[in-house]
Amino acid sequence: MYKMQGNTRRNQSVISQFLLLGLPIPPEHQHLFYALFLAMYLTTVLGNLIIIILIQLDSHLHTPMYSFLSNLSFSDLCFSSVTMPKLLQNMQSQVPSIPYAGCLTQMYFFLFFADLESFLLVAMAYDRYVAICFPLHYTSIMSPKLCVSLVLLSWVLTTFHAMLHTLLMARLSFCEDNVIPHFFCDMSALLKLSCSDTHVNELVIFITGGIILVIPFVLIIVSYARIVSSILKVPSARGIRKVFSTCGSHLSVVSLFYGTVIGLYLCPSANNSTVKDTVMAMMYTVVTPMLNPFIYSLRNRDMKGALVRVLCKKKILFFL
Repeated sequence: MYKMQGNTRRNQSVISQFLLLGLPIPPEHQHLFYALFLAMYLTTVLGNLIIIILIQLDSHLHTPMYSFLSNLSFSDLCFSSVTMPKLLQNMQSQVPSIPYAGCLTQMYFFLFFADLESFLLVAMAYDRYVAICFPLHYTSIMSPKLCVSLVLLSWVLTTFHAMLHTLLMARLSFCEDNVIPHFFCDMSALLKLSCSDTHVNELVIFITGGIILVIPFVLIIVSYARIVSSILKVPSARGIRKVFSTCGSHLSVVSLFYGTVIGLYLCPSANNSTVKDTVMAMMYTVVTPMLNPFIYSLRNRDMKGALVRVLCKKKILFFL
């Protein structure tokens, strides 16, 4: 039913569709979790859209920091949209399938926006490092040219990385088994289903994973460590509060994102627990994009001020 017969040299079946098992949710709780995931997705979309719109409308937010935030919000919105609509659709479907081409497309955009988020988090950490450790040189260092270059470089590198893995996956053959024990077309799950030699794919994942994940994570930790060191050189209660307000919440989301991704793809568990992998994937695909607007922006005084100014301006225009 989910397979298309084809003539190959070894007379194997060619997969035309994959079956996504989704989340291990009991049938009696299906509607409850559907409502929960729908609410989380809508919160993600609304929160990130508010940030993007505010930054575009308020001239006070046309700074490097908020330029990176705008790109991060766009990345979070798209990252969540790659998997969540299909998950919600399949939760209401009797046949939770996805076409072969659709699966590869989902994998490409999943990798693209995950990588983009990784690079943007590095750019944001560097921006905060310069702002706090070199405040007098901030304007000259974080020039518009550098900011645009960092964003463009992020987009180019993520396009190359996502395309590389997608093309490597497209060359593999998938035979009898077309059941993916996940809620999206996860790269590691697809490799386990393939009846081809996957050593090249696994080697590329390990090498590029170190570049795309580990190096950015180390750079972020080093940036925030330098920020903490710089602030603590002048010990005061205000300085300590500044450390926690600047670094604490940011690092919690960074750790949540990188910790789960590195744990899943670079340090997989020996017992191959599908439930554990699925829960960890939910953390960085659903929870992190939902939390980022609150952590990075909506708790920010500048964002609150921008929201007030935009609403007041709209109210004045309405009365005029």
